[in-house]
Amino acid sequence: MKKAVTAATAIGALALVGASLGPDALAASRDSANATPAATSHRHQAPFDHLFVLMLENHSKSSVIGNANAPYLTKLARTYTMADHYYGVTHPSMPNYIAAIAGDNFGIQDDNDQNLVNLDRRNLVDQLEAHHIRWGAYLQTLPADKLARFGPTLPDGTQVQLYAKKHNPFVLFDDVKDNPARMAHVKSYSRLGHDLNSRHAPQFVWISPNQCSDMHGGVTQTVPGHPETPCPYGVTKDDANDAALKQKADMFVRRAVHTITTSRAWTDRSAIVIVTDENDYTGTNEETGGWETAEGCCDSPYVSAGDPRVSVDWPGGTYGGGLIPAIVVSARSRGGHVDHTPYNHYSLLTTIEQNWHLSYLGHAGDRANGVRPMWRSLLSR
Repeated sequence: MKKAVTAATAIGALALVGASLGPDALAASRDSANATPAATSHRHQAPFDHLFVLMLENHSKSSVIGNANAPYLTKLARTYTMADHYYGVTHPSMPNYIAAIAGDNFGIQDDNDQNLVNLDRRNLVDQLEAHHIRWGAYLQTLPADKLARFGPTLPDGTQVQLYAKKHNPFVLFDDVKDNPARMAHVKSYSRLGHDLNSRHAPQFVWISPNQCSDMHGGVTQTVPGHPETPCPYGVTKDDANDAALKQKADMFVRRAVHTITTSRAWTDRSAIVIVTDENDYTGTNEETGGWETAEGCCDSPYVSAGDPRVSVDWPGGTYGGGLIPAIVVSARSRGGHVDHTPYNHYSLLTTIEQNWHLSYLGHAGDRANGVRPMWRSLLSR
């Protein structure tokens, strides 16, 4: 389920970024304070050679794990490791994607990527490239114009919202989108299998399915060459449209895991982390702006009462992204282990940084406020 564009989300992200000196100063001070290699602070000196992040959309843990429409995801959770207290950082989608690779949402609380003209902030790509870690971002249905908001464009000129820029965090940052060499690492998902079987496979991989394959929905057209279309929004949990979205995502994950685990890059020192960005949009909770809950942890942002980007009924407080599914697939995480540690996307970023001895970005590594790495999930065997 997904909310329609409302007045509460109409405030442009550009103004927010320009006004977010507080979060930027916080990020800069914390990154400076953690200038020594992050991995020296954890006990597990067993880094992974390859880490894969696959981010799905807008579904709670309770509506995915154990659901008849998501049998493969449920099987992975029960065969490998599930982190059952993993939360989205906030609502809606775009700030979660930004937070996942930059350690901060920079005050952004909307999906208006068209207004996000300048996001000149340090991000995971800066860290990976500084340490010569190969990386790749793979987006299903990525348009030829990688900066386009949506795609594909049909012969009659209709632009279909199958691909959505707001789910591609890499092209939101200035020092990626303005750098042709870096943009060459942002690729169509169709390239993943080839790249993983090459001699120089990426070590860090991000995967964003399209909006029919990630459980988001909202595509009403049938797009030639895309059997996953159409995929209308669900209205209630497990109605016909929502069930179809889960089934399509489940099949995408099945194929993606097969592509990864049968590739040359996959070894017993590889791991896949599968999460959604945030929990369900139900449209029934006026306080949260329609989201099922705004529960969070681990440095989720504080949003003031009545903030129009959320709801006039929002009482103020921590505005988290709710409890979401989080599954770790690895030779080191077999056995149906359940990790009860509270995590969010900052925890995932912390884990990536520790794995390759990187410094921390933003809220990553902020153990004093509950941001912990996910080693209990990745090394649970």
